[in-house]
Amino acid sequence: MTATEDAILEQDGRLLPARVGSARPGVVARRSTAAGAAWRVPDLPGILSAGEVLLSAASIASQQRPDGMIPWFEGGHCDPWNHVEAAMALTVAGFLDEAQRAYQWLIDTQLPEGAWFNYYLPGAGVKDPRLDTNVCAYVATGAWHHYLSTGDVRVLEEMWPCIDRAFRFVLSCQSEGGSVLWSIDPDGHPGRFALLTGSSSIYHALSCGVACAEALGLERPDWELAASRLAHAIARCPSHFEPKEEFAMDWYYPVLAGVLGGTEARLRIDGGWDTFVMEGLGVRCVSTGPWVTAAETAECVLALDAIGRYGEAIDLLTWVQALRRDDGSYWTGMVYPEQVTFPAGETTTYTTAAIVLAMDALAGATPAAGLFRTDEQPVSKRDFPASL
Repeated sequence: MTATEDAILEQDGRLLPARVGSARPGVVARRSTAAGAAWRVPDLPGILSAGEVLLSAASIASQQRPDGMIPWFEGGHCDPWNHVEAAMALTVAGFLDEAQRAYQWLIDTQLPEGAWFNYYLPGAGVKDPRLDTNVCAYVATGAWHHYLSTGDVRVLEEMWPCIDRAFRFVLSCQSEGGSVLWSIDPDGHPGRFALLTGSSSIYHALSCGVACAEALGLERPDWELAASRLAHAIARCPSHFEPKEEFAMDWYYPVLAGVLGGTEARLRIDGGWDTFVMEGLGVRCVSTGPWVTAAETAECVLALDAIGRYGEAIDLLTWVQALRRDDGSYWTGMVYPEQVTFPAGETTTYTTAAIVLAMDALAGATPAAGLFRTDEQPVSKRDFPASL
């Protein structure tokens, strides 16, 4: 049997992909978590089948290196945030061994202070030694996602020291006003400013970190307080963040991360819709040009799903399939009306991963499908005071 054969093998009563590249269109793989909750590979009629989702996950797994690292593309660099995003997508599709190898890579490469470098090269090289706080916090999101999906407390226990150290570093960069500086420079000097998107992602990661602690019978009240202060800064103190209004992520991320909900979230989405959404195509990366990016479109799908705007989410996910390739991967971006890929000819594992996560959210296929849903987040801003 070759690595490209279409085959689904039954293992311990579960139907799983036999190996990388084994997705068979039309087959819905069902498996059980350690907690006993069944889940299926996401499928949405008219958008993607379960077999097509498996093929996308296989395209991610095909890029994974023997040490567990998942680069953006073959020969490219890896950053820990997008590495975690890829690992979550592998979990969704049942590539659990590959996902666990990805998390082991994080454990193996974590620096003593709890951080990771910004960019790694294949073969243990470092491309960018800056320490990015958002990049470092995302490990908690991945760990909670994997635990929700599998119920495997063993993996969570193994990852816990890594999560704990990561937040010691991240929270050492939190300002008195609640925002988190985006980076520490290679010479040890702190970055000059905080970023709205990064801080929003850190808020969600703190929520997941608190949930991980509770699942292990631990408490982290300092993380809860830090999340409260951060949420207040994001929702009420825009001057605390470097202006990046031209980027779509700054538009939807406070909604995606669960900081804004209800009327505030709806108003924010409506206020930026005409600026960032190209009808029938997807979400612009930046408002200054007609460059649709699949990852931003998929993340916007997650934000819409988080506040119950299912119809619009379905539309975006449908439109972005124009960037899908035959091997299940996705072009990073497309410039319209020329329909030219940008960066030229580039497909990225994190882009495909975002699509898989969006598929799961809309299909409700796995126990972790509601990871970004406001009413299902493990720690909501509703648990914190409205002001400090």
